[in-house]
Amino acid sequence: MVAGERILSIISPDSAPVKRLMQEARDRGMLIDASFGRKTKAVLIMDTDHVILSGLSPETIAGRAEETE
Repeated sequence: MVAGERILSIISPDSAPVKRLMQEARDRGMLIDASFGRKTKAVLIMDTDHVILSGLSPETIAGRAEETE
């Protein structure tokens, strides 16, 4: 579970800048892989400077976040 109010951005992992962001977070120990072995479909940028990888699509995550508000 992720605290929805702490999410700054939900983005697709396909672009080179996002891949760089993921690698930098991994190097700093701030990357959390919550994809459970599936293909990463979304990257969540948190206000705590953590980067979370998810196997759910950005649309699914955004929809679920709206349900809880």
